[in-house]
Amino acid sequence: MTPEPYLETARMVLRPLAATDLDDMAALHADPAVMRYLGRPATREEVRDERLPWYLGCAERHPGFGYFAAAEKATGVFLGWFLFRPPQDREPRPGEIELGYRLHRAAWGRGLATEGSVALVAKGFTQLDVRRVVATTMTVNRGSRRVMEKAGLRHVRTYHADFPDPLPGSEEGEVEYALTRDEWRP
Repeated sequence: MTPEPYLETARMVLRPLAATDLDDMAALHADPAVMRYLGRPATREEVRDERLPWYLGCAERHPGFGYFAAAEKATGVFLGWFLFRPPQDREPRPGEIELGYRLHRAAWGRGLATEGSVALVAKGFTQLDVRRVVATTMTVNRGSRRVMEKAGLRHVRTYHADFPDPLPGSEEGEVEYALTRDEWRP
C-alpha cells in the first residue's frame, strides 16, 4: 500500500518513502551520474540493508519529517526523493531542518528539485514550526547550489571536511546554505 501524500506540488506528489520503493531507490542510488557528488554508487543490497532502513527509520525518529518519495503527479513515475529532517552530522539547533534531494537524471533540468524544495520550505515555515532550513553540497555542485538559491536559501559558508575517500572536487570544499523563517518570502 502506498503511503498517503505528505505534500503535493503542481507536478509532483511527495509521500513518505516505503519499503516498496526498494527497486526505484536501488536504481537511483546505482546511477554514477546521480551519485557524482555524493560518493560511489550503491548496490541493491546496500540500499536494501543499510540506506532504505535508515531512511525509513528517520520518520520514526522525527515524526512529521524524514525522506519523501517524489512521484510525477500525472504518471506516478518515481522521480527520486527529498529529505526534510533534522541535520544528522551535528547537533541541530531547535527548529532547524535540513533540506536535500536526489532525483533521477530524467528529472534533471525540469525545475522539479526547485519545485519540491520551495514547497517543503513553505510547509516547514507555515505548518511545522521550522525556524531555519539548511542545505549543503560540494562547492563544485553548481546545479544543486542553484536549486538552493532558487528555493530562497543563501550561502552561509564554505568549509572543508575531512572525508576518508574524497571525491573529485572536494578540495574546493563544501558549502552551506540557509534560510530563516524571518527571511523567508512566500
